[in-house]
This record gives sequence, structure tokens and C-alpha cells, in this order.
Amino acid sequence: MMLSLTLKEDTRTSHQQLEKQVVQRLKAITNKADYADFLKHFYAYFHAVEQAIAPYITPQVLPDYAERRHASFLKADLETLGSTSDDLPAATAPTIATTVQALGALYVMEGSIMGGSIIVKMLEKVGITEGVSFFSGYGPATGSMWKTFTEVLNAQGRTESDKAQAVAAANETFTRFGDVFAESRV
Repeated sequence: MMLSLTLKEDTRTSHQQLEKQVVQRLKAITNKADYADFLKHFYAYFHAVEQAIAPYITPQVLPDYAERRHASFLKADLETLGSTSDDLPAATAPTIATTVQALGALYVMEGSIMGGSIIVKMLEKVGITEGVSFFSGYGPATGSMWKTFTEVLNAQGRTESDKAQAVAAANETFTRFGDVFAESRV
């Protein structure tokens, strides 16, 4: 089975748990300040994960990585809302020591694009139309960007060991992302 399909199946529970937390937070947004706080959680975590995977996601691994959505989009969205990237919640990246683990983590981050249009629509319902560049993903190119990513993922993750490492990293990525939201309620 291709790694992309293995990841989808073997991270389903972690994905659903995180999605539930994110949707709860989204539904609580009533103004730009709430949304800016929500973005800070995403920025803190995406920034941490990007730092962890940086040594492993090289142009040789993923040639278009520089063109992909990054934490810098979240920071720009915060600034558009008149906020800053100060006072961020604690965020711990997953443990990454190999390229396939980095790709497993990136699977979670890139996969978040798929729900971006839903988030933009939810925000529009409460009158928020600014600061949504991150959640707008790649626009009409979203499908082709995802296809390119899964092709790279499938080419890298061929052995059972590779698949196990990628799945473990992806599950840890989902869980630690959820931790960013859970800790902020304490």
C-alpha cells in the first residue's frame, strides 16, 4: 500500500481528535481578537514543526517546498488583523530524525490545507474576511500541490520501516498540535 494511504488510515483517530479540538475553537470565534488568538496557536505549532523538519525537507526531497504554505503566512495574517506573534502558546514539535519522519509530519501540515476552505467559510459567517491567506491554501492549485506532495511521500516511503516511522511521526504531529490547543485552556 502507498504511504499516503497508509498514513490516512493509520492516523485517522489522531486526525479526528485534533479536528474536533480545532472545530470547537473555531466555533468559539466571535471577533478578530478571538481569531488572532486562534492563529497564534497555529503559528506557534507550524513554526515549531517547520524548524524540526527543516534539515530533512530539502529541495532534493521536495523541490517545491519553498513555494508551499508556511508559518510566515500565519504571521502575516496575524499582522493583517493588527496582532503580533508575541505571547504564543507553548508548542512542542514531534521528534524528527529522518526524512521519512519529516514527511510524516509534513503530511499533517499539508493535509490541513484540505480543510482550509471550510475554515474560511466559518470565519465569513462571523464577519471575518481578513487574515485568511493561510487557510486559503493554494487556491485553485490546491489539488495539484497535494498530488505533488503525495507523489514525493509515496516515493520516499517504500519499506515497512519507512511507513512505520512516517505513521508514528504523523500521529505524534497530530497529538502535539492538539496539545497546543489543550494547554491554552488551562
